[in-house]
Amino acid sequence: MRKRDHNVLTNAASLLICGLLAGVVVAAAAFPAVAMSGLAAKAGAETFGALPKELTVARAPQISYLLAADRKTPLATMYDENRRDVKLKDISPIMQKAIIAAEDHDFYKHNGVDLNGVARAFVNNQSGTNSRQGASTLTMQYVRLAISYSATHPADVVAATEDTSARKLREMRYALQIDKELSKEEILERYLNIAAFGNGAYGIYAASQVYFNKPPSKLDIQESAMLAGLVKAPTAFDPTTPAGYPDAVGRRDYVIDNMVQIGAITKEQADQAKKIKLKVAKKRTPNGCVATNTQSWGFFCDYFYRWWKQQETFGSTSYDRERRLKSGGYTITTTLDVQAQKAADRAVRDHLSVSATAARMLAVVEPGSGRVRAMAVNRNFKLDNPDHPQNKLSSDPKKASKGIRGSRPNTVNPLISGGGGITGYQAGSTFKIFTLVAALEKGYPLSYTINAQPQFKSEYVIDSGNPAACTGTHFYCPVNANPSMAGVHNMWSAFGFSVNTYFVALQQRVGAENVVKAAQKLGITFRAPNDAKFAADAHGWGAFTLGVSQTTPLELANAYATLAADGKYCEPIPVQEIRGPDGEKLDIANPHCEQRISTEVARAAVDAARCPVGDNSSTSRCKSRTAGNVRGVVDAPVAGKSGTTDADKTSALVAMTKQYAVAGIEADPDWPQTKQRMKHNEVPWGINPAVYETLRDAMKGKERIQFTPPSGKIIEGDQRSIPGVKCESIETAKSRLRGAGFEPVVSSSKTPSECPPGTAAGTSPDGRTIKGGVVTIEVSAGGGGKPDGGNTTGPGAPPPPNGPGRPPRR
Repeated sequence: MRKRDHNVLTNAASLLICGLLAGVVVAAAAFPAVAMSGLAAKAGAETFGALPKELTVARAPQISYLLAADRKTPLATMYDENRRDVKLKDISPIMQKAIIAAEDHDFYKHNGVDLNGVARAFVNNQSGTNSRQGASTLTMQYVRLAISYSATHPADVVAATEDTSARKLREMRYALQIDKELSKEEILERYLNIAAFGNGAYGIYAASQVYFNKPPSKLDIQESAMLAGLVKAPTAFDPTTPAGYPDAVGRRDYVIDNMVQIGAITKEQADQAKKIKLKVAKKRTPNGCVATNTQSWGFFCDYFYRWWKQQETFGSTSYDRERRLKSGGYTITTTLDVQAQKAADRAVRDHLSVSATAARMLAVVEPGSGRVRAMAVNRNFKLDNPDHPQNKLSSDPKKASKGIRGSRPNTVNPLISGGGGITGYQAGSTFKIFTLVAALEKGYPLSYTINAQPQFKSEYVIDSGNPAACTGTHFYCPVNANPSMAGVHNMWSAFGFSVNTYFVALQQRVGAENVVKAAQKLGITFRAPNDAKFAADAHGWGAFTLGVSQTTPLELANAYATLAADGKYCEPIPVQEIRGPDGEKLDIANPHCEQRISTEVARAAVDAARCPVGDNSSTSRCKSRTAGNVRGVVDAPVAGKSGTTDADKTSALVAMTKQYAVAGIEADPDWPQTKQRMKHNEVPWGINPAVYETLRDAMKGKERIQFTPPSGKIIEGDQRSIPGVKCESIETAKSRLRGAGFEPVVSSSKTPSECPPGTAAGTSPDGRTIKGGVVTIEVSAGGGGKPDGGNTTGPGAPPPPNGPGRPPRR
């Protein structure tokens, strides 16, 4: 900072003369009324340490910019006042000269107070014949604005701008001090960054963007003159209004003539500049998530906005944090992946309009970092105008009868991330992954077999009047969607075919409370009061594994992403870098991760999750698949799961690679009990195409990375020898197998054998299998044939029938 020598006698004389004349001098520069907003926007305050302590100069509110992950694609701007400080070197020299010509010809000659100007104003104002003149220098105007922006109470703003001798004298005193402490260039830079230019533009950067759509370094003579003329009266000289345009042109030409007077330009340059027809952009800078660069990105922007308001780093209250965002001058690089976001936008709208009852909702999360790469739904992120509403009546008949409108086509509700009253949607059998994880954690291996019956009579107690209760009992008795699903299954085949009776039985053995804990470790929350009540005492929550709890696409995507990241859970985060107005980097954008599931359990869960979507590893033993076309469409190693609730009220699909986890849910946000049947692949507007097409397009140009298969005991478990039971009675065979720690199952068909008809012809498998696993007793048909000794498909895993059709819940 360059200090200039000041003559003490000169300064004293200036103050004495100014004090005598101040009572009749009126300020030339009008103070913008909207500076009151500065009271609530003091983020990043700074002080001039060398200045008088009475003058605390805060950094004026700055606009914050949101960019996509590529650091260049604009997402949104947020501000209380549209201002972005720039260095003087980034402001065209002609603009610097124009403001001096308009406001303070002797700026480089006086010491902060212009004695000649004060005298002229005194004589003019005493005569009463002319319009009143002011004597405020640029430095004095800056003092007035700086005091106002550093005010902490409305009365201080009034005191900074009231037309009194005391206020004028204080400005002069501070102006003398500032002129001694700061260079003329520093004063000019600060003034140009704090002045108001109208139409929501504060500071020269915003003004040059709003009126001419260019940076201030590119301003020419006539543009600079117009902007310099605005600071005197931004409303009166507003060039964007029919009434203000002629006055703006006249004021511009006046400033151009003054530029000639101070030697900034020649007479010829002035004449040429005044001939140019004034053209302005007439475009205010967009503000907030309802005005994102791409309209459909508003849902992601809103998720970021809600995340920011929860971060204590930015203030102790939600209000403080919002003010910090809208005034702190941050450059925020979000996690939005333009390629993935565009893919999701296309997919959710394909064959499904914004006014459709069904909402297709997608979230894309990056495994290993928690970075949210895309959020999309077939809705407009927009407030519906209550005076001219576009939204249709609610699909809920009770609400519609009262004239209540729904959330289509316009909504600002967080449909994808939840919150603000949005508790989520049932995701059906996608929740079976949590039972699988809990079982693996308890030591059950992937090859663990259960003889899944068409209906499973559980030990879970429910209301006897519930349709899911066994007839005449109060026990929960789930069924499979298709009779062909029954049979002996291991985790691979049961997950791939989505066998309800396998997973309810497995959950009962593992403990529902442990399954709920596994879901919570993977990030599932329970926003709905009824879900929270069940989760608090989960031992009897029999239907949990079938996905009766509400979740959101974001939670679901992140849960599966944790498994894709070998069990490393990361909090979902919408930012990857935040820099303050001076370029300093904040640590808050760093991912927050921890190992919540062991690596081997996560890899084993993913191995089973490759089955439903048509993929295999070197260790997997997949059979039937519920979404078998996903692998071919995505053309990369993939894992995931589909899910459907009773009566198809919702449909869901998760599909993931090592780089992206995409979760989609199709539901009616306005009426959970909708009569519309949500679909998967049967129709083009089902949820499956939206998910796998998003993943396909997001993966374009990306490396194909293999999931690491599990190894060791988690695949086969504790293997035990199967006792020989050939030619023994069926009851004896069952007794021996139970005694050896196996679950005996009697085959429904008979096998030619050398053993007497009706006795045991052998077992499937024979030799060895997992402790506690299912061993099928083959029944002899006699005839002397060689008994069938086993199963060639692997321990305890005879292939279930490949039945057609898709289960209602899977």
